[in-house]
Amino acid sequence: MEYNEIAHFSHPQHKLKFEHTEFPFKCDGCKEIGIGSRYRCAICDFDLHTHCALPSPAISHPFYPKCSFQFLPRPPGNTPRLCNACEKDVTGFVYHCNSCGFDLHPCCAKLPMMINDREVKLYLYRKVDAPCHKCGRKGRSWSYRSTCKKYNLHVACVREMVMESWDDIYVGRGKGRRLETRIPSLKNTLQTHHHKRKGKVEKCCEIAGLVVQFVISAVLGDPTPLIAGVIGSLMSRA
Repeated sequence: MEYNEIAHFSHPQHKLKFEHTEFPFKCDGCKEIGIGSRYRCAICDFDLHTHCALPSPAISHPFYPKCSFQFLPRPPGNTPRLCNACEKDVTGFVYHCNSCGFDLHPCCAKLPMMINDREVKLYLYRKVDAPCHKCGRKGRSWSYRSTCKKYNLHVACVREMVMESWDDIYVGRGKGRRLETRIPSLKNTLQTHHHKRKGKVEKCCEIAGLVVQFVISAVLGDPTPLIAGVIGSLMSRA
């Protein structure tokens, strides 16, 4: 459930208001990039993913049926920790299983098990015995794979592609800070070799582009057709 306005322990100075943005932002809770729905304090330029603003105290996950993940405001201990879903650093809000030591970013923990578009269905797997269309490796991290098994993309690779283009997402500081609006140029990410008519190849690449759009929007915390369309529009201008 979403609320128009909430109080949050991480920002006791002011209440946070729900809003929807087509610009990328950096979440002040999990420290990861987001797009779409967020809770924001405009006075302090403070943002939270919806998953970070309204966390569950404890969750389970079908990939780890024996684990119980507790929400923590910071990673436990003093050693660097990695998210088991995307293999990226955990530096802020986290779901942690004390018994096994697994960690999940809030957005990774809430990744949809299926993304359903008119053109293609994508299912989330813990491991896939097939090469990722971005890195060519197998079983690196959680992956989204289409039912036709033509498209496979690691969650880790999606995060890397985003960060490659958004290393300088913030320009300036304070009130002069603006958001970089370019989305990673991923037009060639899922190119495949075909020996078919040109029209079928173009259709295949079009579907591949949709795959990338929906996976990016899911990883950034808002797996909705609206945000996937926004990402697609920005990709075409990148």
